[in-house]
Amino acid sequence: MVQLLALVWRRLLRKRWVLGVVFGLSLIYFLSSTFKQEERAVQDRNVPKAPDEDHPIAWKVQFNAANGSRPSNQCRNSVQGKLLITDELGYICERKDLLVNGCCDVDAPSAKLYSCESCLGNGCCSIYEACVSCCLQPNKQRLLERFLNRAGVSFRNLFMAVEDHFELCLAKCRTSSQSVQHENTYRDPIAKYCYGEFPPELLPV
Repeated sequence: MVQLLALVWRRLLRKRWVLGVVFGLSLIYFLSSTFKQEERAVQDRNVPKAPDEDHPIAWKVQFNAANGSRPSNQCRNSVQGKLLITDELGYICERKDLLVNGCCDVDAPSAKLYSCESCLGNGCCSIYEACVSCCLQPNKQRLLERFLNRAGVSFRNLFMAVEDHFELCLAKCRTSSQSVQHENTYRDPIAKYCYGEFPPELLPV
């Protein structure tokens, strides 16, 4: 059976029209592969590239008096603090003085507006909630804008997600690669929460 098929195949290959069909199919396959590769190359050229450090990124953050778009009787806050909480209006208070609407009770003895306690002149603080509260001061807007405009591509995904001053301060004050040296040691083990433009000075090795 196999020999019979081989004999038929050899006879077919001797006919010119069969060779023409084989050649035509090969040509079609070659041309289609070439066109597909060209399309892929064009698509790759059209994919938008990530902005480099020399060009400012279109940040979402909007600075405004209320720091957010939530109803005035509701507040977002820094949530995770066991002892202290900072709300989006800039008040820091003890957790026990947090109202049911998420805002600090401004009449409570512990409540302070735009508190920079535990913060150094470079914008680094030893208490996360104080960092957020201090960062929310209206006069910090230009400092934050300068930081955003200079931020490298590595921070693009983090800061493109923020939508207002409060969210930016929450993100900026969290410890990040800017707060550490050698990947496992804080630049400043005490004041490690920073809203400033630049990271803390490197500790001597």
